[in-house]
Amino acid sequence: MDKYEINDSTVALIFNNFKTIVYEKDKIFLVNQLPNEIIKYSCEYFGSSYKGRVDGTKSLTGLTHKAPIIIEESNEIIFFPLSSPRLNTCSWLRNKYINNYYKDTNGCILKTVNGSEIKINCSYEIINNQILRSSRLESIIRYRKNTNLL
Repeated sequence: MDKYEINDSTVALIFNNFKTIVYEKDKIFLVNQLPNEIIKYSCEYFGSSYKGRVDGTKSLTGLTHKAPIIIEESNEIIFFPLSSPRLNTCSWLRNKYINNYYKDTNGCILKTVNGSEIKINCSYEIINNQILRSSRLESIIRYRKNTNLL
């Protein structure tokens, strides 16, 4: 596949040899794009620029580095980077479908809500911090929706 846009089933975009392994709830496949290209294309697909999404996160949370971003608001599609998004090797995850995560010898194992596992070459501490930051963004959005502040 040459082009992919994030949808409500997308779980993870994992960098792999200048391509992306896409994990969806029920399938895994390879896309001939970098994860960052998929993120940027998906932001535009849903009506915003990547920079606009980054600026929105900064405005809502004050986060400026490795910040999670809202890809699409109505379905609360929020992704967070595992490294600097300025790097082509950056992978992205969506915490909505991560059921659990634990340390592994070379990184971390993520258990998804459908029971599958994703091996990530990233420390437990980074995953944990990024999930907390993403949850904070999600909480702010939900609060504003419920109080009509958005």
